[in-house]
Amino acid sequence: MPHRNTPTHTQPQGELLLRTVAMPSDTNPNQDIFGGWIMSQMDLGGGILAAEIAQGRIATVCAQEMNFIRPVKVGNVVCCYGRCVRVGNTSLQLKLEVWVKTLMNDHVTETRELVTEAMFTYVAIDAQGNPRPVPKENNPKLAGLL
Repeated sequence: MPHRNTPTHTQPQGELLLRTVAMPSDTNPNQDIFGGWIMSQMDLGGGILAAEIAQGRIATVCAQEMNFIRPVKVGNVVCCYGRCVRVGNTSLQLKLEVWVKTLMNDHVTETRELVTEAMFTYVAIDAQGNPRPVPKENNPKLAGLL
């Protein structure tokens, strides 16, 4: 069985949800990118996909199995990928991954590295913040999942 910090695949799984550059203001005392910043990028990207699937407002309820595989460096192109793995009545679970590409000497390497992965759970909510059903019929974002 692979160590929990050993990547299990070599290509991103899911759709690209968010892409940004890690900046010096996002570092921890070791000059690596702060894990909380990575987690917030995952929640932003996952929230986009969850809102599309839920066809409306959502709230994050849980982040599980947060696995920081390797540090992210200043200047890395941070890419968040995600896919829906489960849909309940009012909630949905996404597998989110963060991959990086490295900026070197004015070019971007084509090599991607998996740096973080986690499961995020979101709940569909109405205007008052109460749980509501996730639409399943005629939902193109759920094609092949149900």
